[in-house]
Amino acid sequence: MGHLVKVLQPSGSLDATKSQEFRQNITEIVETENDAKIVLVDFRDVTFMDSSGLGALVLAFKALRAADIKLVICSVNEQVRILFELTGIDQVFEIFPNQEEFHKYLILQS
Repeated sequence: MGHLVKVLQPSGSLDATKSQEFRQNITEIVETENDAKIVLVDFRDVTFMDSSGLGALVLAFKALRAADIKLVICSVNEQVRILFELTGIDQVFEIFPNQEEFHKYLILQS
């Protein structure tokens, strides 16, 4: 089992306040989760996201990549998906329809 996955599930609006919290979560993972290989951010409960949420996500991606941890995303709603497409973020991240699809992909990779 080479894939150790840490799941983050933010909820509500991923705005300036929530983004701060999200970044702290990422920092904790980088500093403490020595065996995590993948961080899955499940957007199932995220209703809205703004540019600060987007910024937090990009910073998270860079921080995790530096620690050799991959960031993947699943379950984005329409608003978030459009934001991702407008900013080209959807080209940077691997985005899965939901956690189930992500786990299927993991099984195929192993």
